[in-house]
Amino acid sequence: MSTERQGLSSDKKWDKQTVVVHDCHDERHFGAVTMPMYQNSLFTFSCHKEFYEALDSPLEHHLYSRGNNPSVNELERRLALLEGGEAARCFASGMAAISAAIMSAVKAGDHVICVDHVYGPTREMLGNYLHRFGIETTFVNGESIESIEAAVRPNTSMLYLESPTSMTIRLQDLRACAELAKRIGATTIIDNTWATPIFQNPLELGIDLVVHSLTKYIGGHSDIMAGVIIGSHERLQEIGRQEFLLYGGIMTPQTACLAMRGLRTLPLRMERLQQNGLAVAAYLDELPYIARVNHPGLITYPQHELAKQQMSGYGSLFSFEMALPLEQVLTWADRLQMFRIGVSWGGYESLVQVVRPLAGQEGEELVLVRLYAGLEDPELLIQDMCRSFEQLGLS
Repeated sequence: MSTERQGLSSDKKWDKQTVVVHDCHDERHFGAVTMPMYQNSLFTFSCHKEFYEALDSPLEHHLYSRGNNPSVNELERRLALLEGGEAARCFASGMAAISAAIMSAVKAGDHVICVDHVYGPTREMLGNYLHRFGIETTFVNGESIESIEAAVRPNTSMLYLESPTSMTIRLQDLRACAELAKRIGATTIIDNTWATPIFQNPLELGIDLVVHSLTKYIGGHSDIMAGVIIGSHERLQEIGRQEFLLYGGIMTPQTACLAMRGLRTLPLRMERLQQNGLAVAAYLDELPYIARVNHPGLITYPQHELAKQQMSGYGSLFSFEMALPLEQVLTWADRLQMFRIGVSWGGYESLVQVVRPLAGQEGEELVLVRLYAGLEDPELLIQDMCRSFEQLGLS
């Protein structure tokens, strides 16, 4: 279904907050201020002529909810507008969207370039799963365009980016990557979950496809699993006909309504989360036993200037390296009261995760900790960390 700006005035460019909250007063829904949940599996027709038309072009009609569903389509329309894309397709999880995007861009015998420290399941898919199809992946540092360019082969068909990465918070120069990909005829895909469409719009920098885990910031309440691919009409039509319809990893109408609820407050939440994340990161950056804080909003971060060039703000997920023994770091994290221990991020609750060292790295001097600053009072988050440090005899 089309995700064009239906019913929106073109007199003035709408800001992102207006895009996510305004409903265009769609008369089909009797003036309801929230999108109804179309909790049905199929749609019926008044005659066989209409029915056959829908069978012939299921992506242009409402035929079966594995294809189009009004609740899901409205979310897709909003997400495309927010990201600056022409079209979007929603999926059952972030990984379902990532898998569909990747499979749409590769074929047997192709070569892929992917940034190192990418999301774990994505790395597993590119580095191992795709081997069965004769697809090879080269993982590169990605912090310089030279590291990516050096990995190019004649059969390179895709550049997979994640900027910033969600564990080590490393950036890639998106405009330079897009220009390189166009020169070699490769597709660029980026996981934009960390920054959200509020703080970064890769399509405007020349990237072909953007994927998001809606589970994180956009859902915002830690109660859904969802993903989306955003790009041009042409690319999304092709993905819709193949990876979307054939794989069946669709979003449910209930999930779409919950994601829409989260979307309405996304700009407001991201502003507060940005403030909280920067406050906590700045506190940690001053501690003598913290070797490095990986937050692009800090002027001490090596890629701070690049972040300012291609992002308008920062999420509240970051990591830092502690110059303490692993057991001491674990004790510190376990004693925190405001931070819960768990995977994921993007909800209202603050989270901490001490990254388990890989085999053979147990004796390394620095321990990586990933922190997500939620919507709590940042002073309370800092007090909580300070208290736990003091219990270890650190000041």
